[in-house]
Amino acid sequence: MNIFNDFHKRITNILNTLIREGHLPADIDLSRFAVEPPRDASHGDISTNASMVYAKQAGCKPRDVADKIAALLSREEGVVGVEIAGPGFINIKIVPHFYENVLRSIMDSPSQYGAGERRTEKGNVEKVNVEYVSANPTGPMHVGHGRGAVFGDALARLLDFGGADVTREYYINDAGAQVDMLARSAYLRYREALGEDIGAIPEGLYPGDYLIPVGEILAVKYGNALQNKPDADWLSNVRAIAINAMMDMIREDLAQLRVVHSVFFSERSLHTPEDNVGSLIADLRAKGIIYDGRLPPPKGQVDEDWEDREQALFASTKYGDDVDRPLIKSDGSYTYFASDIAYHASKFNRGFTRLIDVWGADHGGYVKRMEAAVTAVSDGKAMLDVKLCQLVKLMRNGEPVKMSKRSGDFVTLREVIDEVGCDAVRFMMLFRKNDATLEFDLAKVIEQSKENPVFYVQYAYARCSSIFRQASTAFPEYDFSVEALIKADLSLINDESERGVMRLLAEYPRMIGAAAASCEPHRVAFYLYDLASSFHSLWNRGKDQHNLRFVNQNDAILTTARLAFVYSLKSVLASGLGILGVSAPEEMR
Repeated sequence: MNIFNDFHKRITNILNTLIREGHLPADIDLSRFAVEPPRDASHGDISTNASMVYAKQAGCKPRDVADKIAALLSREEGVVGVEIAGPGFINIKIVPHFYENVLRSIMDSPSQYGAGERRTEKGNVEKVNVEYVSANPTGPMHVGHGRGAVFGDALARLLDFGGADVTREYYINDAGAQVDMLARSAYLRYREALGEDIGAIPEGLYPGDYLIPVGEILAVKYGNALQNKPDADWLSNVRAIAINAMMDMIREDLAQLRVVHSVFFSERSLHTPEDNVGSLIADLRAKGIIYDGRLPPPKGQVDEDWEDREQALFASTKYGDDVDRPLIKSDGSYTYFASDIAYHASKFNRGFTRLIDVWGADHGGYVKRMEAAVTAVSDGKAMLDVKLCQLVKLMRNGEPVKMSKRSGDFVTLREVIDEVGCDAVRFMMLFRKNDATLEFDLAKVIEQSKENPVFYVQYAYARCSSIFRQASTAFPEYDFSVEALIKADLSLINDESERGVMRLLAEYPRMIGAAAASCEPHRVAFYLYDLASSFHSLWNRGKDQHNLRFVNQNDAILTTARLAFVYSLKSVLASGLGILGVSAPEEMR
């Protein structure tokens, strides 16, 4: 049950009535107005800006339109009051029965409350490809990777709950110079495993201890057969083994973080004997999207792909980019951009027209060219939406955390998970908007206080569970199953504080829809914190006021009603935590 959608439909019908009566023009866009909770709960239950949206087209003042809408709204079933505020906001008060129906709707199908219908206007499930993490397979994941992983995974969960058919994809960058450097680094560790003193790791190679086991694997597999041999004799085999070992490590890290992918796409697969990248370049050249030309020197920071020569250029300025982009280097190899075009073309060819990429903030300068590429290869049928995740500043009691010995130059994601737990990492990564810098304090995220959001929300869920245990002890003969709770007399939940929590529960479907539409899972985290805060306040009032206790030993009827309320609250907390990928503990120590 979504009371805001319900009233959006009612107001749409009212606007159509005003159109028929000649008070509004026939060509107004009926999707433009909003129906939402008022900022101040004392103003009512529902607010709309419809009069201000359409007044100009109607050629009159917003309050004049508001008067006409309010007059018709006051006749609607369940409406007990309509007021016009400020320049023309319309505030609506509804009967408590609406909120009682919300609770029953939650209890009737707790896992589906707030979920979107899996249908678009055309009657088909919307297919969305969400690509996230895509860390180079050259070492363990660091905390920055973790933020992109958590955000991408939560976004995929949110879109799935909102009604989309989501494919969760990881792009393995297993081609190019960085994996050759990985192979050379692993080869050094191989020589070390055979007893050779390799000295200091040369600059440009990967110094972390995580490659020592890879060297040992190579030593067992090949003995000394690769020792003192030319690169051509060992590079490809060592590279393949090292990449597999790194991807196994990355998959283990992702599993510890509860991050799931359904597709792992290899960049190397784009460089097959058939040469997918080359074929795509030929097709785009035939369409006039690629041409031979010379680029002027870049302004400011030098682009690593720029060369002062005539070369194959992608005409990305035709599609909104700042400059055309090179595709083939002077040595005949493809630029990263050429491979990325082929990769995104493969997404489109697999049937995706909505593509979401989650990148680190340092890739912000790459967005325009990839948006241009997707528009070009899909003939404008696909849209790329890039979500940038800002840096994570790892702290401990306000002081920066030192680097890790295991990785060589950064703190690994696994080290952070091992110290504070997956729940703390995931919730705190999502308690800031993805494009805002995040300070992650290892000490604060394990505090048991209101200032620690993950604890505060999980504690609310655990308190709900404890209430049911208390009720079972106080009334061992009573049936507190959900089937019994649905039949409870919910009119007994009539305190204004209780009504405030019920209003928040009623907002959950609307919040989910808005969060999914804007691709902002942090809205779910913020909502859960507000819901938990309202519940904790009610709990504390109940300790002081006997009539607000959830378990009233002298009144089983009232207790049953309050348990229905708590069951609904607990269900929404579990739903939101599930979208964030955070556990819902029955007990907390």
